[in-house]
Amino acid sequence: MKVGALLTSAGINIGLCILFLSFYSVLRKQPQNVKVYFGRRIAEQHKRLRGAFILERFVPSPSWIVRSLQCTEDEILSTAGLDAVVFNRVLVFSIRIFSLAAILCLFGVLPLNYFGQDMQHEQIPSASLETFTIGNMKEKSIWLWVHCVVLYIISGVACFLLYMEYKHIARLRLLHLVRTTTNRSQFTVLVRGIPKSTHESFNSAVESFFTSYHAPSYLSHQVVYKVGKLQKIVTGAKKVYRKFKHFKGTTVDQTCRSVTYRCCLCGVSSNSFQLLPTEEQEREKPCVKNSNLNLPAETSNPMKWVTSLAPEPKDMYWSNLWLPYKQLWIRRIATLLGSIVFMFIFLVPVTFIQGLTQLEQLQQRLPFLKGLLKGKIMTQLVTGYLPSVILQIFLYTVPPTMMMFATLEGPISHSERKKSACCKVLYFTIWNVFFVNVLSGSAINQLNALSRPKDIPMELARAIPLQATFFTTYVLTSGWASLSSEVMQLFGLIWNFVRKYILRMKEDSDFILSFPYHTELPKVLLFGLLGFTCSVLAPLILPFLLLYFFLAYIVYRNQFINVYCTRYETGGLYWPIAYNATIFSLVLTQIICLGVFGLKESPVAAGFTVPLIIITLLFNQYCRMRLLPLFGTFPAQVLIDMDREDEQSGRMDEIHEGLHAAYCQSTDTESADDISLERVQAVSTTDEDGSGSSGEPRGKESVGQPVSDLSHPTLKGLPVERLRRAVRSLGFMIRLQKRGVSA
Repeated sequence: MKVGALLTSAGINIGLCILFLSFYSVLRKQPQNVKVYFGRRIAEQHKRLRGAFILERFVPSPSWIVRSLQCTEDEILSTAGLDAVVFNRVLVFSIRIFSLAAILCLFGVLPLNYFGQDMQHEQIPSASLETFTIGNMKEKSIWLWVHCVVLYIISGVACFLLYMEYKHIARLRLLHLVRTTTNRSQFTVLVRGIPKSTHESFNSAVESFFTSYHAPSYLSHQVVYKVGKLQKIVTGAKKVYRKFKHFKGTTVDQTCRSVTYRCCLCGVSSNSFQLLPTEEQEREKPCVKNSNLNLPAETSNPMKWVTSLAPEPKDMYWSNLWLPYKQLWIRRIATLLGSIVFMFIFLVPVTFIQGLTQLEQLQQRLPFLKGLLKGKIMTQLVTGYLPSVILQIFLYTVPPTMMMFATLEGPISHSERKKSACCKVLYFTIWNVFFVNVLSGSAINQLNALSRPKDIPMELARAIPLQATFFTTYVLTSGWASLSSEVMQLFGLIWNFVRKYILRMKEDSDFILSFPYHTELPKVLLFGLLGFTCSVLAPLILPFLLLYFFLAYIVYRNQFINVYCTRYETGGLYWPIAYNATIFSLVLTQIICLGVFGLKESPVAAGFTVPLIIITLLFNQYCRMRLLPLFGTFPAQVLIDMDREDEQSGRMDEIHEGLHAAYCQSTDTESADDISLERVQAVSTTDEDGSGSSGEPRGKESVGQPVSDLSHPTLKGLPVERLRRAVRSLGFMIRLQKRGVSA
């Protein structure tokens, strides 16, 4: 690729960025777009913009940039949560390390690469970008030691900055724990794999087990199982009653209340069904937050009575709680195989896209393109802009697919689901955007290099200097343009227009989006990988990459402040993902440089690179032992101190009382119009799939005598037949009332 093609791509993307940012500075001032660009602030502060005509509303201004830069880390922490701070620190780390790399490589390495060969250079616009890479250096050049020294400096500073960021985020994580005064999940565990018994119900089995083995810390429990058709019947009964109550002269018995069920969570009844109050024995209240410690196997069979930390109430992913525990490992294997198959299917468009960067091979395969590719502008457009745009279009299908795979794995929380999708998207983009593009782009007909793992380092050493030009254009299209699209909120803007002026929907139907960490964090980490691997080998990418990180720093801070609403978070667990990806990028860069120094026959530079790899791995091991455990569980010392403080301040009783109303499986709130089902006699039945709290199959309960009150669903069953007859009777009475017939 020529420098002119790169400048063409840069010019197109710079123009799009300026256009989108100008449009954004105007559109954000319009009252009809307030839900799109100030969704979080509207949801929390209930403010609106004035609809009066003001000329300033139609003039672009940089005020939002100033406000974004003035926002402090404490403000981001209080408004968007710890995960947003982690994302922001990743950008800060990238700006710092690549600023240093740009200074060293542009003024130290780039001139050596350009004048590495004794040749007559063409004018800069007509020069090939390969002349700016390490591939232009002579073999056995004495100047390769400069590349090795720069590699040492970048690696050392990167490790130092990583360690400082690791300590800072670990401290914030502990402060986040201490400042959270009423986190119900700290007192709650999820129990799965409850064995079925013919002698007692699930409810009795859970109570018996925990009173026997965890009496000092056991407070209460709640059983969760798949409701299925019963929920539909109850919902239908509520709808019929709402219609029926409007008719005059009709009386309906409202002396009962809705049926609820319990789940094996410490806590509480939900809105869908209500459990009749039962006498509970006084138990000793928990003195420590055992749910946040390492949970060992409860019995000799690790597949039974499996305990895990419960997510926060707002973070619960109720749809997956009923899944049998014994199915989870099968689901994980199936999603892993599905992800691998999807990755290999994606090789087809990637290989085609890389063919666009090699005009000779493309014209040989498609002779009819020779006439179209004779023009200079068309050639620069095809080789410099079109490949990365097509790749970006295909990559839009990746996050939804990986989110679907993450859901099928059976996570019990929204944050765990999004974090799993983030890891999958990261692995996918690193493999397909980096490795496959490098190995297939340098030689389309040599995909068999993937079948020889031992040769991959040398293949990467040969190919990366050649493919650095594609990565530079990829940063422009996927980086700059995507940030412009992010700040514009194109999908939200279009949906807001359709909702207001076509569907005529009320504002109450709107919902505020949460930040898509599973799409944005992998993108930032991929650009970090490209920056590390190309910094010494092809430093021309660094100015474009550095501008991307500066723009991302401004845009994402603005989005955290104004647009996205935080409903749940992982407590900073995205940082280990970012840290591992950065260490991988460093080690991969050092291995590739080792291969390049070997190809250039520089034994001194290659010999000094080996200790650098070992030092980096030792640093990684130290961080894993020193800091990583803080992101797995919270220290017992901190938890015990918090419990003592709660007991001294008298908050412990309040916290225990709050557990009875913390976890609610149904999202619908109970109202006065809900049909009550008290005084309905219970009959024997089973739930839809015959499973209890863990989803394990169970047999039918013995048929008991009808009682005056509705008993616990896992004891006597639920009145499905009576509910069905009640719905039919109410519907029949409504039809009679409409016809004017007295019931």
